[in-house]
Amino acid sequence: MAANAFVRARIDETLKNEAAEVLASMGLTISDLVRITLTKVAKDKALPFDMRIPNELTTKTIANSENGVDVHSAKNADDLFDNLGI
Repeated sequence: MAANAFVRARIDETLKNEAAEVLASMGLTISDLVRITLTKVAKDKALPFDMRIPNELTTKTIANSENGVDVHSAKNADDLFDNLGI
């Protein structure tokens, strides 16, 4: 398939630079990502990622975990299984 069309988008320069750096570490360019993403959208007729808004419980649980609230740890697998009662 010949690449003969252009896509332009206005985005924050810092965001563009950060994304370009991450992509470069993967051997990709922003143009590569756009081509890959648009190809997947056209093929699957859907976005290649979930666009869900978490419910209230999930939002609270994530915030608690990020803040270290009700987070448990184990020394090893046996300790984890003991803590879980299995």
